[in-house]
Amino acid sequence: MIVYSATKKRFLQDVLDNNIAEKVLEKFIKTLGHSTAKNEIQSWQNSAQFMYKILEDPEIPDESSIALEYQIALTSRRIDFIIAGTDACDVETVVIIELKQWQTAKITPLDGIVETFVGGKSREVAHPSYQAWSYAALIEDFNETVQDDKISLKPCAYLHNYTPDDVITNYFYHEYTDKAPIFLRTDAIKLRNFIKKFIKNKDNTAILTRIDKGKLHPSKNLADKLDSLLQGNKEFIMIDDQKLVYETCMKLARESTPENKNVLIIEGGPGTGKSVVAINLLVDITKLEKVAQYVTRNSAPRLVYESKLTGTFKKSQITKLFSSSGSYHDVENNIYDVLIIDEAHRLNEKSGMFQNIGENQVKELIEASKLSIFFVDEDQRVTLQDIGNNEEIKKWASKAGATVHNFELISQFRCNGSDGYLAWLDNILQIRETANFNFHDFNYEFRVLSSPTDLHELIYEKNKINNKARMVAGYCWKWQSKKDPMLYDIIFPQYNYSAKWNLDTDGMLWIVKPGSVNEIGCIHTCQGLEVDYIGVIIGPDLVVRDGKVITDATKRAGSDRSVHGYKKLHKENPVKAEALGDIIVKNTYRTLMTRGHKACYVFSNDPETQEYIEELVA
Repeated sequence: MIVYSATKKRFLQDVLDNNIAEKVLEKFIKTLGHSTAKNEIQSWQNSAQFMYKILEDPEIPDESSIALEYQIALTSRRIDFIIAGTDACDVETVVIIELKQWQTAKITPLDGIVETFVGGKSREVAHPSYQAWSYAALIEDFNETVQDDKISLKPCAYLHNYTPDDVITNYFYHEYTDKAPIFLRTDAIKLRNFIKKFIKNKDNTAILTRIDKGKLHPSKNLADKLDSLLQGNKEFIMIDDQKLVYETCMKLARESTPENKNVLIIEGGPGTGKSVVAINLLVDITKLEKVAQYVTRNSAPRLVYESKLTGTFKKSQITKLFSSSGSYHDVENNIYDVLIIDEAHRLNEKSGMFQNIGENQVKELIEASKLSIFFVDEDQRVTLQDIGNNEEIKKWASKAGATVHNFELISQFRCNGSDGYLAWLDNILQIRETANFNFHDFNYEFRVLSSPTDLHELIYEKNKINNKARMVAGYCWKWQSKKDPMLYDIIFPQYNYSAKWNLDTDGMLWIVKPGSVNEIGCIHTCQGLEVDYIGVIIGPDLVVRDGKVITDATKRAGSDRSVHGYKKLHKENPVKAEALGDIIVKNTYRTLMTRGHKACYVFSNDPETQEYIEELVA
């Protein structure tokens, strides 16, 4: 979607007349239906002056096409500046320029990420070359006009206020600066020559207009790459009821249209292979040349499954196929063929950091796609904001005129395939009464360790096997080490034990990053994922008194947003708040204690709680 378009000659005149920002804003409001912040309007004015100097060269054709603020289909992202024409061989070419007003930046250990001052404070953001390259790759992979007409896209970045240093051009980022060259304050002539290399002749064929009207269509290159990544990958082999669910989804993917919308709800407990089916669907629906995305609210499953699919932690071409559930509040109805929503029980009503964007994530996902596939486990709702239940999904499906289909996955891979363990766990956490299983009747290792030191040492040993053992805990300790790496978070002085929450640098990839066995994860970094051996520290939010499990959501750390709003709700309706808090805390520990495929080991610093679990095991 093009906001401002003109010939180079017209653009230069608008800048010279000093009304370029006003013209862009006028088109912005008309095209996108809303205004924007003053600082963005000012950035148009400032950056346009620099691009005026770059383009003021007679060798760059006056009749080449210019576009500002081109919104890429499937996203809310906009390309700052585009110039189109043909090269010396008459190949239609588009130069994509990511413009930044940055003056400084810092290197981070994260792939394709830098730190800079933006939006009023220092933040970690994508490197400009990564941005430019990823935007070009997204258009190449999903725009039928670019694919069929073999239009050449040439991305780059221009930081016109940035004095050269060894940060923004550091070798650490060379994978992206090689794909999208970066030009700094002193590189105006270099950028001009870059443009002149590819834009030799005027645009006679309305290149940008044709791209803007191009149909959404996954490229064969993308489909083939996905297929090759999945082939032979043992992480994603389906069996039994998984195969049935998969084939039903594929059938609906072929049949669904805006007039024949479908919603599929797939229920399944821990380890039933929901994510295995989801990834297979993502790959094979893309092979059908349909537009699909894998969606979760929490970024951990997206990042981990992307890394497992590609075999690398680096950002890749397929990153665009994985998306946050908060990304659909402003997209066209039915623009996607299929949305695959994993961990759908974690969906929220509102989106954004402050829960102030959009109307309802379930509604927005259903409206955005011809077929919406929701993988749900209501027993894994672990925050006050989680709304993704069957009733909510069916309500919005009905309002959208969609047909609802229900399936259940029952094959059990986690916890050594032991449904008995899951029922026993529900019983001891007093989530629900279940059959009185004898602990020794199910094939799963569960042990109570006498100290956190013993627990962590056992996890260290198990991790030596194949890097699939991790420590987790209830989020009851402040994350002090995030601001000061010298501090420890979880401390038990009586056991001479101290540990840190997962490193901020590993983020949501904590569960697969080598070396992270030294740290402790929480519900936010492990839900929807599994290891072979899990060690669980039970926090003060769950204790046992006289045989009764008692929960207290106020014992959670202040930084834990899963109980954000609990105190306010407790003032308004204490009975409702305590009931909800009880479900959240118990579901949290149920989820933590089912992350281990082969074994779960636990420790509680509360003597009565520790004794209660020991007696049940004995």
